[in-house]
Amino acid sequence: MNNVILFFAVLVLGVVVANELSAQQTFNGLNMNLGNLSRLSKAKTRSISPENFTGEKGKGGMATTGTGEKAARDLGQGWKISPSIRIKSKETFMLADIQGSGAIQHIWMTPTGNWRFLILRMYWDGETEPSVEAPVGDFFACGWGTYAQLSSLAICVNPGSAFNCYWEMPFRKSCKITMENIAEEEVTLYYQIDYTLTEVPEEAAYFHAQFRRVNPVPYKDVYTILDGVKGWGHYVGTYMAWGVNRIGWWGEGEIKFYIDGDKDFPTICGTGTEDYFCGSYNFENRVTKQYQEFTTPYAGLPQVIRPDGLYNSQQRFGLYRWHIMDPIRFEKDLRVTIQALGWRSGGRYLPLQDDIASVAFWYQKEPHAAFPKLPDKDYLETK
Repeated sequence: MNNVILFFAVLVLGVVVANELSAQQTFNGLNMNLGNLSRLSKAKTRSISPENFTGEKGKGGMATTGTGEKAARDLGQGWKISPSIRIKSKETFMLADIQGSGAIQHIWMTPTGNWRFLILRMYWDGETEPSVEAPVGDFFACGWGTYAQLSSLAICVNPGSAFNCYWEMPFRKSCKITMENIAEEEVTLYYQIDYTLTEVPEEAAYFHAQFRRVNPVPYKDVYTILDGVKGWGHYVGTYMAWGVNRIGWWGEGEIKFYIDGDKDFPTICGTGTEDYFCGSYNFENRVTKQYQEFTTPYAGLPQVIRPDGLYNSQQRFGLYRWHIMDPIRFEKDLRVTIQALGWRSGGRYLPLQDDIASVAFWYQKEPHAAFPKLPDKDYLETK
């Protein structure tokens, strides 16, 4: 109970002061929180789901065909006829196509199939290259295709496989969100995209998210979380799916932020992997002598996949760190790296060759630099 009280106390404090909100943003209804929830706004609330593919006013629940039509055959129109969609193999489905200015405020979805094989993309204001591109599981901090409960301000993962995103995503002309199924099998997707139509302040930047994976990390090399970013913005979060390829502790490596022209040495240098993710001393529970999962508003280790003595032979971890209260600001460029580092004999560091994937989250003014090509299906696969 004390943890629940502490969580909501931090939540209230965080959302009241988060992100240096301007009065214009508040009144537009672009970013409401507990500190201004009573203020009225002319913003229009809309929602897209399989029961209202366009989000139009007064157009929900009108379907006469859909995935629920057989179950509703005795009830007819208005009785949960289209609660979900099916995406065929190699098909890309348009989840949202919104015209006008506003912001995505919440996304909920629960997909079947292999979460690495469903690619989520988002496009702002008519751009042809996505500002968001990531496997759906990794975007929602479940990179190993296995459910892990997570409670944070930006992402919540709830029973049984409910993905929720609360990153604010402004757009000024249009928004498109797609899901590509690169698997060999058809998948089912339940989803709802909640958004507002309103004016967007000049100072509001665009949301970006980029996936990367290296397996294994080359010996004495670093893992690059983000590179090639050009423009003005701020970095707001990291998710990592970390697979350990040897015994022993794996988290001595330092994260480094190279800001606005930094070359050989960064402006921000962390002191260890577990330190960056707001833990300490191996994430170890000193009583049980085991890794201790935790999930908090801003950072966590929600997933520890332990060896089972047979085919599930390697330790795997899921970690997140949201820079909501401490965004990493840049004006020209940004590069983010992390070392994979353990211990060897003689008390010496050992560069590791681990299986690492990540999603970097940031806001910036458009245009953005092109993303690296997403790995193919076989390289994405986790099992």
